[in-house]
Amino acid sequence: MSAVIVPPPRLSPVNAQPPRPKRFTVTEFHRLVSLGLLTGRRPFLLDGVIWEQEPMNPPHADGIILVTEVLRAVFGLGWVVRAQLPLQLDEFNDPVPDFAAVRGGLRDHLGQHPKTADLVVEVADTTFDFDTTEKAERYATAKILDYWVLDLTGRRLLVLRDPAPLPSGLGATAYQTQLTLGPADTVAPLAAPTATVRVGDMLP
Repeated sequence: MSAVIVPPPRLSPVNAQPPRPKRFTVTEFHRLVSLGLLTGRRPFLLDGVIWEQEPMNPPHADGIILVTEVLRAVFGLGWVVRAQLPLQLDEFNDPVPDFAAVRGGLRDHLGQHPKTADLVVEVADTTFDFDTTEKAERYATAKILDYWVLDLTGRRLLVLRDPAPLPSGLGATAYQTQLTLGPADTVAPLAAPTATVRVGDMLP
């Protein structure tokens, strides 16, 4: 007589959960950076996901140099212009913006990263769409009142202001005011209303 082999029943543990992606906190993200696990990369954190930017090309680097000079001339004593440093918006978001103008002196944020800024600027060549959608939503949600995206390819400056919840009721927040300025146009940061910034001075 041949034997009939019956496989044992599959037992599912109580409250079994399917595998899911790991969502990193800002603390965990910074720990990975401090351990050197992301050395040589250009990482940032959005909604717990670690993103990596492409290596910086010469136009982007040129834009960083020019914007640095402009913002440091505008924001003097009582301000710190932080370039490509952490900005901890909440537990799961550190977009590491190209620039953040933060109130205070050089020693006011020692030992901790700032959680807000009065102006955030991103310099965009290949990242314009991402900077004006994914990053813009996070900055608006964090109530960053003045957000600029310098579009190197289009040779323009996009100024986003007035963050407010969308009427959809889904918890999304967006900027209600969007201005597009050309190289000959000027703009003043909300936090420095008497200043005059010429867009062309920031463009390579």
